Amino acid sequence: MDLVADMIFQRFQTGQASDIEAAVLRPEMRRRLSRMPVIGKSGLARNGDRLLNRMRDYPRWLAHQASQYDLFHIVDHSYGQLAHELPPERTVITCHDLITFRCLIEPEAEARPRWFRAMTQRILDGMVRCAKVICVSQAVRDEVLRLRLVPSDRLAVVHNGAHPSCSPIANPSWDLPASRLLDSNGAGSPPILLHVGSTVPRKRIDVLLHVFAAVRKQAPEARLVRVGGPFTAAQEKLSQKLGVRSAITVLPFLERDLLSAVYRRASVVLQPSDAEGFGLPVIEAMACGCPVIASDLPVLREVGGDAALYCATGEVAAWSEAVTGLIETRQSDPAAYQQLRQASINHAADFTWASAAERLTQIYRQVLKTTTKE
Repeated sequence: MDLVADMIFQRFQTGQASDIEAAVLRPEMRRRLSRMPVIGKSGLARNGDRLLNRMRDYPRWLAHQASQYDLFHIVDHSYGQLAHELPPERTVITCHDLITFRCLIEPEAEARPRWFRAMTQRILDGMVRCAKVICVSQAVRDEVLRLRLVPSDRLAVVHNGAHPSCSPIANPSWDLPASRLLDSNGAGSPPILLHVGSTVPRKRIDVLLHVFAAVRKQAPEARLVRVGGPFTAAQEKLSQKLGVRSAITVLPFLERDLLSAVYRRASVVLQPSDAEGFGLPVIEAMACGCPVIASDLPVLREVGGDAALYCATGEVAAWSEAVTGLIETRQSDPAAYQQLRQASINHAADFTWASAAERLTQIYRQVLKTTTKE
């Protein structure tokens, strides 16, 4: 979510709207438990500090800012509790998905203790009281409406954009390090399947690994690159069981320019998730000229359009067939593969942070105009 804040702020800093002066409100995290002896290095201490800062320190700090600005934009719905400290008629919030609220919306699917549900309810209550809830996709907006969380007249859709570094144009300063990182020499190298994101259950890393194992039977030279940190213990075990671990490169989250260079080296980006609010790697990959195969979800079709290929969520056979087919096209029909790349580039051109900031400017002005009338 920091990316969204940074991109919006940069656009206003570079003159997106001459009459808007933007500031980032991001206080430093106060560390208490993590500085204590013995328990300070534990995950419990770190999580405790995060909880205290998010639910106590940050709201108190922000309350003192309420009279300093004409409008507030909370760029992450999971910080909806902050809206309780701000004038609701002058506050907008971006909703990236409803996964944060799953313990309330689908309690049978995600059981949580009472204190956690109470905390989540406060976050949700803060979000729905804002003057505008900005959804990152039409799919998220539709879900908010279906659950009757916010009336339609207080909802807006503003798509995310691809980072400015996401480009098909070669950048030797980053392409060469990416090649060394991946041990790749370009078009003649073995096909690289790329996945970017976390390893939380909804990302379906299990499907990714099963698909890769099936693809390797048809294309034994294929490799999988995963960006976003290490596998969980269960995922690591599955990769070993499937006999593909030695063909997988696991990387941490990368700085933006290097990540874009990795996208350019990939043969295809896979997005096998069973739930997304937007699916940023889809549009980032396309902007870099990398074809995408994604789960057949409304939101991913919204983002990927006709330029992406889609498979039913969890259908390993369909996924492996699609991936194998694309690899074969890359090897046997470079012109057709280049057409897929170009279609991706053309589609991604519609998703920019400049257009997002322009739409946000309209929303800001609408909210302020309404406030002035009142």
